Amino acid sequence: MEAVFGKVVTAMVTPFKADDLEVNWEIVPELTDYLIENGSDGLVVAGTTGESPTLTFEEKVRLFKEVKERAKNKARVIAGTGSYCTAESIHLTKAAEEVGVDAIMLVVPYYNKPPQDGLYNHFRAIASQTSLPVILYNIPGRTACNLEAKTLARLAKDVPNIKGVKEASGNLVQVAEIASLTTDDFEILSGEDALTLPMLSVGGRGVISVASHIAGKKLREMIDSFFNGDIQKAKKIHLELLPLFRVLFITTNPIPVKTAMEMVGIKVGPPRPPLCPANEQQKEEIAKVMKSLGII
Repeated sequence: MEAVFGKVVTAMVTPFKADDLEVNWEIVPELTDYLIENGSDGLVVAGTTGESPTLTFEEKVRLFKEVKERAKNKARVIAGTGSYCTAESIHLTKAAEEVGVDAIMLVVPYYNKPPQDGLYNHFRAIASQTSLPVILYNIPGRTACNLEAKTLARLAKDVPNIKGVKEASGNLVQVAEIASLTTDDFEILSGEDALTLPMLSVGGRGVISVASHIAGKKLREMIDSFFNGDIQKAKKIHLELLPLFRVLFITTNPIPVKTAMEMVGIKVGPPRPPLCPANEQQKEEIAKVMKSLGII
């Protein structure tokens, strides 16, 4: 069955200039090429890892446009258009569709903590305003709100273009419940690198990854090995990459992965405030793991 979103989808960082923290538009094409060449068959643009809360509407739309133009048909471009405001999410979704992206991703609204009926109405309202495939993003650790399996299944049944979920609840029982309540063509993608392999065993189809910035080819090899029946090889790769999965979250994402990208020569720059660059101890820990894996 052909994937709608991809097996290895990178939650792409947004490059900023070190001096004025403006988007570094010169790096965007290089970063897009690098990720595609290193195992990504999809790119999420202006998601959480892309520091979406600090990007303007205009910056997001330009990022969608420039990444799509560069990626062409070599990777799916998924625009992060969700927020805690339904009307604003619809506005950005329409702009993303006009640009020509392949799909959109809608995060569970953060801070305002809608009840399940509110979540249902929010996602249905946005999805009804686009013909694009929609992936929902459940990450209660950031949003303080969990999209329950029954609500997700209801949305998948009632809204034809809601085609998948990025699941980052850390709850494998919930992942299994989603798989049991949805059809086989509904795509469940891991939202946590360290849980990708376990999630594959209960219905996952791939990952929307941070670590794929650094180890995209290895992640693809792990996923392909699992689906080809070589579980031992998949397990071996998972365990090999586990230190990387951990070190990329020693502080708030995307601080560590931006540090790691600089170490491999892709000048994505620092994060925007209120985030801050990695400190020296964190840099040393990241470099140690990357050296141990032969990445640098």
